[in-house]
Amino acid sequence: MKTRKNCRVISGLLIPVLLVTSLTSVINVPLRARSYPRGGIARPAEHGSSSSKISPDLLKLARNNGSNGSRIKVIIQANNDPDSEVDNFLSGLGARFEHKYSNLRTRAVELPISAVEALVAHQRVSFVSPDRDQIPSGHISLTTGADAVRIVNGTTTNGLDGTGVGIAVLDSGIDTTHRSFLDRSNGLRVVVSRDFTGENRTDDPYGHGTHVASVAAGNGRISNAQYMGIAPNARIINLRVLNSAGAGSSSAVLGALDWVLTNRAAYNIRVVNLSLGAPAMDSYRNDPICQAVRQLVDAGIVVVAAAGNNGKNGSGQKVYGQIHSPGNEPSALTVGAANTFGTDARGDDGVATYSSRGPTRSYWTDEQGIRHYDSLIKPDLVAPGNKVVFAEAANNHLVEQNPALDAGISPVDGRKMMFLNGSSMAAPAVAGAAALLLQANPSLTPNLVKAILMYTAQPLAGFNHLEQGAGELNIEGAVRLAKLVRTDLSSASALGEALLTTTTPPAPETTIAGYTFGWSRGVVLGHTFAAGEELITQYQRIYGAGVIFGDWLTMASGVIFGDGTMISSGVIFGDHILTADGSIITGGSNFLSVNSLFDDGVIFGDGVIFGDGIVTCDGVIFGDQTLQSDAVSQAQSSSINGDSTTSMSISADDGVDYLEY
Repeated sequence: MKTRKNCRVISGLLIPVLLVTSLTSVINVPLRARSYPRGGIARPAEHGSSSSKISPDLLKLARNNGSNGSRIKVIIQANNDPDSEVDNFLSGLGARFEHKYSNLRTRAVELPISAVEALVAHQRVSFVSPDRDQIPSGHISLTTGADAVRIVNGTTTNGLDGTGVGIAVLDSGIDTTHRSFLDRSNGLRVVVSRDFTGENRTDDPYGHGTHVASVAAGNGRISNAQYMGIAPNARIINLRVLNSAGAGSSSAVLGALDWVLTNRAAYNIRVVNLSLGAPAMDSYRNDPICQAVRQLVDAGIVVVAAAGNNGKNGSGQKVYGQIHSPGNEPSALTVGAANTFGTDARGDDGVATYSSRGPTRSYWTDEQGIRHYDSLIKPDLVAPGNKVVFAEAANNHLVEQNPALDAGISPVDGRKMMFLNGSSMAAPAVAGAAALLLQANPSLTPNLVKAILMYTAQPLAGFNHLEQGAGELNIEGAVRLAKLVRTDLSSASALGEALLTTTTPPAPETTIAGYTFGWSRGVVLGHTFAAGEELITQYQRIYGAGVIFGDWLTMASGVIFGDGTMISSGVIFGDHILTADGSIITGGSNFLSVNSLFDDGVIFGDGVIFGDGIVTCDGVIFGDQTLQSDAVSQAQSSSINGDSTTSMSISADDGVDYLEY
């Protein structure tokens, strides 16, 4: 390994060791009782020093600007439900309340910068972070396998289309006049719209949210279903958190997530899509959006998050450690972008060059000032996201500034389609897939949905786990497996109970457009992966609610151990991150010792070059205020330009609605 002084890994910029040699790539290890901290590494103290309760960038701002009389918006997390004591204390500091959330132990306030350190010292305050900016990250139904589950015996009558399932899209709004959002009876499937930006509008002047929503749930009316979304009859909940310029705030996202918790039953919201991101600086244990995502997942909602579009630098070289928040949250289903090269068959698919790679580089700081990085394997999987064609909002900013984004499908508003690229487009493909799985088997927990999607994914040859997770989305295989999962499982189900309604597991392969590929037959678990047929034949208690996959593993002397009360003994854990050979999750060459993910300051530590790419040197450190606009430009450029490859084929619209979708 080469080292270079004064170089650091960038931790997920904002948008829209030594290798240990092993004789084997995986090890079948005995299980033992858990005797380690949750998450396998030390956790920050509940009531640590003041410096451990504040985001580093906010602390720097407070100390550098505390005497200039300026004010700042912050997100405050409390140890328990905030009450009048906390609110009175905040008022005494000169705080103005921006948001009080009904379901979250959180307040969004504006207060003098000079009061920040006094705020952090309060015993009821657990963590304080800035109200950070949030912006979007930048042939699908056939190549993902969605067509295969929608069409049964040559018709769509008995197939899956997302009917009855609600997908909440937190984005820049939705143009509800677009034909893509009608049902077969011409009813609007956008069942509710709410604005959290303060602009008092729910349409989509920016143009990102309409495209995202149609990837997840656009119908097939235009161009004879050439641009159909994954779940074309799902309900859509339009929660606008990005403004007319495509920017938002943490407080707006928290407001929308809080609204989902309150209203999930009324609209059967089972899936939330977050094609947006902020710098992943704070550990997921402290990040307020990550904490809210965890609360939604524990409540039974699948939360899909875009990985980000910072997988390469300005010279085109690979960069690792750029996963955005909330994609760094372990309970989220984090999605990177795949490149289909414009073909339906999947033999030539790969990971888009701009798709953000793991590991997660968010961190917490202990009382001695030492950083502890999360270093989770992310993304969880990838899905098509390069140069995809979906709904174009009328008169939107993206097309006005970049006319070439219009795909030339139709000259008529409400029928126009546009190109976009990025993990922002890949995430809603997975959100739509989750809706199909939940329609097929409503009893699935978010953890089971996540496990099924990873187990059935296609490993892409030549890409490692930090680039693709378990592999590329495979809806045909996932739905086939989901239909076999028992519907009577619960938190009371015993470890090792039969998971399926049959004793014969499904064949672990799928054929799409004449190309047959094998499933990954494994799942990503925090710092490693697990493999084995028992993942789908036996009930694993990690599939229950309120559980995080990786929390039940630890490492000792380079060996992964699992908790025998949570994961059955037949499951195999990997001791290396692998570069896939395209067969199964355990097939491929050693890329990186898993041990290095537990050891801060080794391969991914500050000042060390990573072997398969580069890190960015001092001067472009994450959180550097002078560079965030450059990061935005880079991400939006990826969203507009994509990889230099063939896009989806173009099929002109004849102006007549196609209703056989």
